[in-house]
Amino acid sequence: MKPKLIKTEKDYQAALARLDEIFDAESGTPDGDDAELLTALIQMYEKEKYPISLPDPVSAIRFRMEQQGLKARDLVQYIGSAPKVSEVLSGQRELSKTMIRKLSTGLGIPAEVLLQEAGAALPSDATLHLGKHFPIAEMARRGWFAGFTGTAAEARSQREDLLTDFVGVLGGKALQPALNRQHFRERSQQDPYALAAWRIRVINLALQESLPAWKPGSVNEKLLREVARLSYLDSGPLLAKEFLNKSGVHVIFERHLPKTHLDGAAIQLPNGSPLVALTLRHDRLDHFWFTLFHELAHVVLHLDQDNIEAFFDDLSEEGKDKCEREADALASDALISHTAWKSARLSTASQPSEILAFAKKVRVSPAIAAGRIRFESKDCRAFSNLVGAGKVRSMLTIEGS
Repeated sequence: MKPKLIKTEKDYQAALARLDEIFDAESGTPDGDDAELLTALIQMYEKEKYPISLPDPVSAIRFRMEQQGLKARDLVQYIGSAPKVSEVLSGQRELSKTMIRKLSTGLGIPAEVLLQEAGAALPSDATLHLGKHFPIAEMARRGWFAGFTGTAAEARSQREDLLTDFVGVLGGKALQPALNRQHFRERSQQDPYALAAWRIRVINLALQESLPAWKPGSVNEKLLREVARLSYLDSGPLLAKEFLNKSGVHVIFERHLPKTHLDGAAIQLPNGSPLVALTLRHDRLDHFWFTLFHELAHVVLHLDQDNIEAFFDDLSEEGKDKCEREADALASDALISHTAWKSARLSTASQPSEILAFAKKVRVSPAIAAGRIRFESKDCRAFSNLVGAGKVRSMLTIEGS
């Protein structure tokens, strides 16, 4: 029998029989060479067909304790406290990533055994170091860690486990605060780690949604004008979300984290579909509609077309580059066309009735027209009763609030 790749049980039995015949052949002879090759082929087949299961983590710990003459109290430095040691050894408590890291390092137990997954490894030390900069306590307070109900101190002590679960399918790379292909309207005031946490949060919320398949190019200027008409209706923000969802665009509302000064973002998800995320930092209809359209403009003009897969915007900062100026211009024109706005000649000297009449004529929310006058005149107090103050957050469900 000439040695060949073993694919079936019949091949396996034949190989065993042949190896038995030539097992004692001298090395360097034809039979000796065949015996070495058959041994390797048989081991490959057995490894794939009859894998050896990993030992139970508790058994592995007890085995190492017996080897090194350790008592339960000696495990406190790895597990955290005497009660926790007792719970782990009795199978009442699962090992956390932090415990696994300490046990693996301190007792030399392979991480894959404690993780119960062949070839598995703990997150890198670099990832663990990054986690120390994230606003864990605030994230826990907002309920961003599924199933966790502990204190801020407990959240910090379980940082590695919580962040590993938090990034989920995005992987540890998502914790990097400055990934490539990201564009920031204003960098100087942003806490990069808080911003990274918010980015992961809104992406995870979007990935939980089931929307129609995204078709590239389906968000265009025509669609933006259709969405703008929804602003004229009392439930316009809700209808806009539903309309965009049916076009394959994810729309998520999530408060910004402290030190992020964030109004909205346009992000390309791993499957290529767009996500528009708004913080509703300013609870006004005019601000809602312009922020929504600014991010949609990035989807139309820039998202993944300029080798950028995420835009983060603080709209209190004026657009300082070409992308932001283009998004501002398209958002303004899609909400109210330049021609219609120019011919209306509205200003701070206009009467509220004139603004209402114009909004009715072009079928957009009066808040949009009033907000545009305020922006162009730089008078943030004009027409305060028309910009829809306090009417957005009460209408929309803010995730995590």
